[in-house]
Amino acid sequence: MTEIKRLFDFPYYQLEKFNLNKSLVTKYNGEWIGTSTEEYVAKANKISRALLRMGINANDKIALISTSNRTEWNIMDIGILQVGAQDVPIYPTISEEEYEYVLNHSESKYCFVSDEEVLAKVNKIKDRVPSLKEVYSFDKISNTKNWSELLELGEDESNQGEVERIKDSITEDDLATIIYTSGTTGKPKGVMLSHKNITSNAINSATRLPLKEGSNVAISFLPVCHIYERMLLYMYQYAGVSIYFAESIDKISENLKEVRPHVMSAVPRLLEKVYDKIIAKGSELSGIKHKLFYWAVELGLEWEPYENNGWWYEFRLKIARKLIFSKWQDALGGRLNVIASGSAALQPRLARVFNAAGIGVMEGYGLTETSPVVAVNDMRNHGFKVGTVGKPLPDTNIKIADDGEIMIQGPQVMIGYYKDEEKTNEVLTEDKYFHTGDIGQVDADGFLKITDRKKEMFKTSGGKYIAPQLIENAMKQSRFIDQIMVVGEGEKMPAALIQPNFEFIEDWAKRKKIKLGDSNEEIVKNSDVIERIQQEVDFYNERFGKWERVKQFRLTPDVWLVESEHLTPTMKMKRKVIKEKYKDLYNDIYGHPNS
Repeated sequence: MTEIKRLFDFPYYQLEKFNLNKSLVTKYNGEWIGTSTEEYVAKANKISRALLRMGINANDKIALISTSNRTEWNIMDIGILQVGAQDVPIYPTISEEEYEYVLNHSESKYCFVSDEEVLAKVNKIKDRVPSLKEVYSFDKISNTKNWSELLELGEDESNQGEVERIKDSITEDDLATIIYTSGTTGKPKGVMLSHKNITSNAINSATRLPLKEGSNVAISFLPVCHIYERMLLYMYQYAGVSIYFAESIDKISENLKEVRPHVMSAVPRLLEKVYDKIIAKGSELSGIKHKLFYWAVELGLEWEPYENNGWWYEFRLKIARKLIFSKWQDALGGRLNVIASGSAALQPRLARVFNAAGIGVMEGYGLTETSPVVAVNDMRNHGFKVGTVGKPLPDTNIKIADDGEIMIQGPQVMIGYYKDEEKTNEVLTEDKYFHTGDIGQVDADGFLKITDRKKEMFKTSGGKYIAPQLIENAMKQSRFIDQIMVVGEGEKMPAALIQPNFEFIEDWAKRKKIKLGDSNEEIVKNSDVIERIQQEVDFYNERFGKWERVKQFRLTPDVWLVESEHLTPTMKMKRKVIKEKYKDLYNDIYGHPNS
């Protein structure tokens, strides 16, 4: 059996152990097309042979930019890595300037894009990237080279011996990929991850995946350019899971029904949206159905793992699952056992209600620099505690510094930042502990709990520390609040910029016969809306100390989106950008003059 030391060992291991008929599955023109493990390996070798013929050498860089996850990306990934080159996955949604920066900083020789939209952005800046020889596309686009040309170029097997020699020379400590963080501040940093960083993480993470090897289906839609989804794809290959690539985030609902996956990953933002949709549907019910729905939800919000609520609770939960929660499961395909949630803090109420519904939402924690998983919950062997991110993975050491910062040591910790020794030395200690920038604690049972981002905590002018994430997560439970950012660094009090849940507010206004006006601009100025959101803020403020309470807020007329630069591609708030966009509202809160 192939021993997995390098990332390209995963498909070979899968070929020997499972030899799947459908290893990677993508929808083309309305039809799901499967690629077998055998075909996956054969095509990756074609790519490797072609790249050698195109003059690619060890340590050359090749950029991959795809709007959606797809089979071609994975074949290219393995093909590139087998010849000792490194791939540079890039977020499709970043600006042209950032494309230019990343392509130049990485000195990428070739760039592979998914579609016309990405191609147009790359074409605008490619003249300013001297290292870039050619751009290829996965979709067929006129006047553009297509990736299939590499498959043709690699048909001739005469240089496969050279591919094998190069493969044999690659060690687990060699650089595999450079992932540019979509940082909320400054220029993106290139995180250098070795083969060992990611392979160890995939194999150790697989110990937390409660799936029967070789007979499961996953759906993949989080960006594969992010290390979280990419590591999971290797882990699925290792566990013999068939991977179906969702068409897009908009089509995820119908894709779930078609694919009926056993496992998927999600970010809390998506789970919040799914939950809000379910609640909105439930509120439309009437009579006994309405009562039953809310009885089940209330029950779900009290859920504890391992039947800790006692037999009477479990008896009622069985009824709730049969009558109500089974419909939730059907909406997600009917076979979903586990959702791995990462990238941001998950509200405990969501973990409770989804698990009560029989959908195992397991929260984990990690960073790009840790390939990414550090810790993750697991329903088995009492490895699950709501409100924590689980226990550390095997071979992972966690140390809490004097100021509460979480420090990580283990095989998943990055080599460093590309071409930036100074920043590398800032975050890596001599004994290879990585400064995460997160504040947390490990409880008596060994579970890790994240309390805040060190960088995001701030002091008011009165010298009081504010942990914004805690306040934001509490207030986001309100159905009136879609997004909230707590502000007030160096100011006399904490305040908040709030993006209302416009959809819910319109429903609420209809029920209350309140005239809102025709636009979001009018909604955020409506006194009834402001008053109602004030009630929500007052309610959640009760949970916090007097100095932490949000004393004032302003509503923003825009929906905060990745495309509008409010959020990073993994749905984290870009705090500096948001504060700058709504400088007038911020100044209004604190009585500063608008400059």
